[in-house]
Amino acid sequence: MEKAFLIKKVQRYDISGKSVLQTQEKFYAADTGLRTLNTNTVQFQDTFYLENVIYNELLLRDYRVYTGKTSKGEIDFIAVKNGRKCFIQVCYLLSGEKTVEREFSAFTAVKDASPKYVLSLDKVDFSHDGITHINIIDFLSGKKDIAVL
Repeated sequence: MEKAFLIKKVQRYDISGKSVLQTQEKFYAADTGLRTLNTNTVQFQDTFYLENVIYNELLLRDYRVYTGKTSKGEIDFIAVKNGRKCFIQVCYLLSGEKTVEREFSAFTAVKDASPKYVLSLDKVDFSHDGITHINIIDFLSGKKDIAVL
């Protein structure tokens, strides 16, 4: 399926070891419409579906994209452009304290000073502790962007 350009393999990056891992890759659909045909539904609350949309958008914007491995878990994406990187978590909605804590605390193990973002469909800005929250629609429409400083 990868050779037919139906799916794309995303390598994992060990954030603390600063190296690309050769195992535990993730796969995303090159076209989310094909994923929809396979499941016969569109469930936006399925965070993996939203991750897929964000992954494809990052590629369109010329980012190299990895998934991140930390000592405590995973970062959805590490986006690299022009030698600079940022870290991204994707979530359907930050619907409660536990969800907010889970998404924002994913960055706790990241000692890198690069920008950190949580993208969700929430319209309320949940930015705090140096982590920027961006509405997914605003990101996709170009109203807000990630800054790779």
